[in-house]
Amino acid sequence: MIRVLDIAILGLLMDRDHHGYEIRTQLRDRLGLSANVSFGSIYPALARLERHGSVEAVTPTESRFGALSTGSLSGERASLRALRATSGIGRRGRKVYRITERGRQEFAELLADPATVDDGKNFSMRMALAKYLTPSLRVNLLERRRADLLERLAEVRQGAQNESLDAYARSVMAHAAQGVELDLAWIDDMLNTERSNQNRFAHDAK
Repeated sequence: MIRVLDIAILGLLMDRDHHGYEIRTQLRDRLGLSANVSFGSIYPALARLERHGSVEAVTPTESRFGALSTGSLSGERASLRALRATSGIGRRGRKVYRITERGRQEFAELLADPATVDDGKNFSMRMALAKYLTPSLRVNLLERRRADLLERLAEVRQGAQNESLDAYARSVMAHAAQGVELDLAWIDDMLNTERSNQNRFAHDAK
């Protein structure tokens, strides 16, 4: 979880500086990391990244209302709620963090490292930050996920055909198979797009 949290925090800071409270809000609203992500885990992670030289604490020099754009209405509402909430919490909550050049390099390495992905939730988080990956790395990420889904699909299809299960249990397995099939269709669509981007990227590099 530590590496995943580091990736998520550094990814958010790639866009702009954040308060600790804003980071927690954005982890949930933008990256989908809600379970077990509390201030008790975020602040130690920020302190560790600060000691490592990946982030630094800065003093805001301008109104943060000008930095609220997140690209979506729900994201901007979340940022506004976070901004309002920081005025009512302790001094630590008003500390603003900025990613350093070392942090940017670390983020790129972690995001591209397949060893830091271990389940579907982490894959979703990485895809939410995929704009920082090259087309080739995005294709690799999607292909690895596709292989995992195909394995999962074979498992649930086998379960749906298990005659030792009652009709309700088999129905649940069949429903799970449909969900995996939808995920695979989305993956295949994304792969088509990214392979086109990869080819265009390679052509432009010539």
